[in-house]
Amino acid sequence: MRRIRILLSALAAGAYATALVPAVAQAAPAAPYTALVIDDTQVGGDDAGSWDTSNATMVPMLNDGDQFALEARWSEPSGPKSTRVDVRPPYGETWQEGRTYPASTSPGPGQARLYVNAVQCVSDGVGTVWVRQVRRDATGVLTAFAAAYEFHCANRTEVVDGEIRWNSDEGYSAVLPSGPLDFGRVEVGRAPITRTETFTSAGSGDAAFGTARIEGSDRAAFAITGDTCSGRILPTGEVCTVTIAGAPTKGRVQTASLVMPDNTGYGQRTESLTVEGWEGVIGTYYPLTTPARLMDTRDATGGVVGRPIAPGETVELQVAGQGGLPTGGLSAVVLNVTVTGPTASSFLTVYPADEDRPNASSINFPAGWLGSNNVTVKLSANGRVKVYNRTGHTHAVIDVSGFYAGSNWFQPTPPLGAQYHPLTPRRLFDTRTDGGAIPARGRHEGFVDFGAELGPKVRSLVLNVTAVAPAKAGFLTVWSGEGGVPISSTVNYAAGKVVPNLVVVKTRACTDCGRGYALPAFSVYTSQAANVVVDLAGVFDDGTVADGLRFTPVSPTRIVDSRTGLGTSGALGANVTRKVTTPSALVTDATRALAMNVTAVSPTTSTVLTVWPADTGAAKPTASNLNPAAGQIVSNAVFTGIGPKDAFNVHNLSGSTHLVADVVGSYWLYPATASGSAPSATSPFVVLSAGHRAR
Repeated sequence: MRRIRILLSALAAGAYATALVPAVAQAAPAAPYTALVIDDTQVGGDDAGSWDTSNATMVPMLNDGDQFALEARWSEPSGPKSTRVDVRPPYGETWQEGRTYPASTSPGPGQARLYVNAVQCVSDGVGTVWVRQVRRDATGVLTAFAAAYEFHCANRTEVVDGEIRWNSDEGYSAVLPSGPLDFGRVEVGRAPITRTETFTSAGSGDAAFGTARIEGSDRAAFAITGDTCSGRILPTGEVCTVTIAGAPTKGRVQTASLVMPDNTGYGQRTESLTVEGWEGVIGTYYPLTTPARLMDTRDATGGVVGRPIAPGETVELQVAGQGGLPTGGLSAVVLNVTVTGPTASSFLTVYPADEDRPNASSINFPAGWLGSNNVTVKLSANGRVKVYNRTGHTHAVIDVSGFYAGSNWFQPTPPLGAQYHPLTPRRLFDTRTDGGAIPARGRHEGFVDFGAELGPKVRSLVLNVTAVAPAKAGFLTVWSGEGGVPISSTVNYAAGKVVPNLVVVKTRACTDCGRGYALPAFSVYTSQAANVVVDLAGVFDDGTVADGLRFTPVSPTRIVDSRTGLGTSGALGANVTRKVTTPSALVTDATRALAMNVTAVSPTTSTVLTVWPADTGAAKPTASNLNPAAGQIVSNAVFTGIGPKDAFNVHNLSGSTHLVADVVGSYWLYPATASGSAPSATSPFVVLSAGHRAR
């Protein structure tokens, strides 16, 4: 007849109703040990603990065939609590000290039975039992038992593990973690959220830790930022912590595990880490369908003075909410700033209205000059900029072509903005060698073929557009080509000059460009007969293409002035290339490109300046960024990639010239679309062909 015995001699001395809550760290128990350790934190349980006669009533149960169960009973404010572990050797066998047994809740031949009531499996549970000690009396009945175990549901990997001791002098280590860490919803690319895991030593002896690590396919979303556990010996009752930062890399739920090696029977603690990433719009670009005029001092457009800006004068312009821009949520805007009729050589500085004027320039010009420059500028908190004029009097005209999102609060259209892809500068067309000058009031359409897959994903192109030897003073306007020519200008030129300007132009889909699929296209209008050269510097996508970059604006910051030795020393000679390393304060590990204003200062002869990433092995491009005439002080916006060492090259073609560069922002790799390729990897946007035609 089957015998079932509850071994009252091993019950705790304390009363059942007054036992301590097991979460409270206890002093090390004394031998002989009757203790039960269960760590069910991996499965989301709430029964993790270490129980012995000091904090629970311990109820051992010994049945026929060496079947053994140990139950811990204690009381909490909510009522009585209990937990237990049952083990039995394989049928027909007895426990053997030092042996490892495969185990299951429904054991087969050669398997021990293992049941942990803290785990409810849909199907069978499986695990392992490591027997540490077996003692018997003269009749062969167990009098002491010690084992470690691990258990998990057959279709799951999360483990419950622990220790069993009954009348044993076999010591044990126990480590109780605080449980899984959930970081909640975190925006991809923004500041990480931190959570702390606590480990408590709760065995008969000290806990010893190895080195904490993070494992799992999504481990890149988590990082250990603080650790008082690794390599430490932790006495019973003491705690240590590991702090984790959660920063999602994708717009979905990401999981990984914190693994802490220890000297327990199972050998490590493994706690799940979970963060739900979501993709915001901060740093993405939104082009306007048609550039809009925000300011013209000639007629007081924009509410700014209807007269030239005086020497040393600063005027303030409201930008947000004007010209089709949202009223809030903007971090920066892309402007085209035109100077007309200056009475002296000078420069304008455009900067956030709530900051001090920086030592930087946005557009440089001689007396009597007519010209423009693309200016990307950070906005003040209330969406305003200031415009400062150094000397003389001058009129100024400002047009806006797009903005960068600085907040997720507004509902933009489309919902996800564009991300930037810098390209090795490439010439798209040059009417001097292809078709001849565009006639006065003529319009040409340019188009670029990136292939059937990538072409539809292009929202805007970053172009360097140069007017070459126009017949009379006038202007170029570059826009998507949708609708009529807008009331704005891109390049303002004097007769016979060579005048470049950068433009971020929204594209339209050209369905009749001879490729069988739509191509991104744009239009160029000239008020006077002129040759036009167009170079491609980059692409803004639809927010989905691999390795897209987002923008962070800064107040204009000077990083190069060869006149004073800042960034590089001395004028650039003929056919000389200088490498400039970006100051560490302006870059992070994620930075891939810069937005700058580059100025050539008094070249000794007409020349060409070209900027491109350094340390990539790429040869100097055939495209140009600045085309200054002898003696001029000329600036142009430059969006350039930086190489793996955060540097870019500047090449001067002829004569010698001093160089000035002011950074207005940086482009950083957005984790949600990052491919994992090296920073110098080729852009997915490869130009298959390009062309232009009269419209």
